[in-house]
Amino acid sequence: MNRNSEKHKKIVRQRIMTAVITLLILGVVSVGIYYAAQILLMKAKEQQQKTAEKEPVPQVVEETEKPEKEPESDWYVSENEAADVSQNEEYPDTVSAPEISQEDQKVKELIESMSLDEKVCQLFIVKADDLTGVENTTAARDATKAALEKYPVGGIIYFGENIVDPDQLTTMLKNTQGYGKEINSLPLFLCIDEENGSTVRIASNEKFDVPRFPSMYDMALSENAADTVYSAGQKTGSYLREYGFNINFAPVADVVTSSENSAIGTRSFGADPDEVARLSLQYANGLEESGIIPCFKHFPGLGDTETDTHLGLASTRKTEKELDDSDLIPFVNAAKNGAKLIMAGHISAPLLTGDDTPSSLSDVMINAILREKMGYDGVVITDSLQMKSVTDNYTCPEAVKMAVKAGADILLMPEDLESAVNALKDAVKTGEIKEERIDDSLQRILRLKLSF
Repeated sequence: MNRNSEKHKKIVRQRIMTAVITLLILGVVSVGIYYAAQILLMKAKEQQQKTAEKEPVPQVVEETEKPEKEPESDWYVSENEAADVSQNEEYPDTVSAPEISQEDQKVKELIESMSLDEKVCQLFIVKADDLTGVENTTAARDATKAALEKYPVGGIIYFGENIVDPDQLTTMLKNTQGYGKEINSLPLFLCIDEENGSTVRIASNEKFDVPRFPSMYDMALSENAADTVYSAGQKTGSYLREYGFNINFAPVADVVTSSENSAIGTRSFGADPDEVARLSLQYANGLEESGIIPCFKHFPGLGDTETDTHLGLASTRKTEKELDDSDLIPFVNAAKNGAKLIMAGHISAPLLTGDDTPSSLSDVMINAILREKMGYDGVVITDSLQMKSVTDNYTCPEAVKMAVKAGADILLMPEDLESAVNALKDAVKTGEIKEERIDDSLQRILRLKLSF
C-alpha cells in the first residue's frame, strides 16, 4: 500500500513540473513575439518617414478662370454678391418693409387725422345750389363757408345758372377754394361740363371771350382730327384753369352704334371704337397739358342705348364679348394710358350682371370689369345720382350705399346731401360698409387732390 502511494505521488509531482515548465516556455515565447512586433513597427514608421521626405510637396494652384456658365439656380450667388454679403457685419432677422413715398405717407396721415364725418363728406361732389340751399348760386360768401363747415364735401359742380361773367366766376371759385382749404386743409374739386359743341357752360355765354369749338363728332371729321382735338382740349383747359376750375367732365368716350341714340349723338367722336379711343385720349391730353383733370365718360358706354338716362333707365343688350369689341375699347385705352378719372354711367348691362342694376351701382361692372379685368386703379365717379334712371328705382340712401359697395369713389350730385351723408355714416357704424372701404376711396381721391 505504501509503495503504491509513493509511486502515485511521484507521478503527480512529475506532471506538475511538466505543466510549470510548459507555462514558463509559453511566457518566454509570448514576450519574445511582443518585442519582435514592436521592433518591426518602429522600423516600418522610420521607413515611411524617409519615403515622405524624399517625395516633393504638391503645390496648391488657385483657379483664376471663371466657369463658362454660372449655375442656373435661384439660389446662385455671384462672387460680387458674396463679397457684398461678407462685408455685412449684421444680418437682419426680418425683411425690411418697402419704403413708402412721401405722397403716400402724406395721404396716410391725412386719413388718420380725419373723422368719419369728414371722410364720408369727401366722397361727394355736389351742385353749388344743393350745398348752399340758394337757388342759382352766383357768389361764395358766408353761406358757402357755413355750408362747407357743416358738410366738408370733396367738390362742387357748376352749371350755366351759376355763371354770370368772368369776374364773378373767378371771384366765386377763388373764395370757394379758399374756404375749402381753410376748413380741412384740402383743395376742393371745382368741376364743370365743358365738352365743346352744344354741351358747354362758359363758351355758350356771350360775356366770355373764349374759343368756341365744334362738337366732338365734327372735330373727328376734320382733316387733322388728332391735332384739332388736342388743341381744343388744350385751349378749353386753359380758360377753365384761368377761372379756377380743376376738373372738366370730358371727354365723352361713348361709341355711338345705335341710330336711335339721342343721349349722346354728336357729343361722341363717332362710331369707330378705335377712333373714339384715339381722339378722346388726345382731348384728355390737351386738358391735362393746361392743368385740368379730364374725366372719361360714360363707362361702359351709352352709345348703344335708345333711352336718355336723365329720363329713365337705359340698357344695353350686348354681351361681354360685344362690349369688349366696341364700347369698352376707349375706356380700356384710357385705363392703359393712366386716366385719373372715369365716370360710370347709369346704363344697365343685364347680360353681364344678370339684372337691371345701373353700372354706376353695380359691383360686377365697377369692381369686376373696370377694376379687375381692365386694371383701372384711378378714381371712379358716378354720373349724377339725380337722374331718373336712379331716382325712379332707388332711394337716395340706397343709391349711395350701392355705389360705394360697387367700388365707386366719388358720388356725384346725390338727390339729398344730408340723407346721403347720414346713410353712409350709419352703414359704417353698423358694419354694413367697412371704414376701410371708405379709406380705400379716400386714398385715390387724396392722391388726385395732392397732385394739383
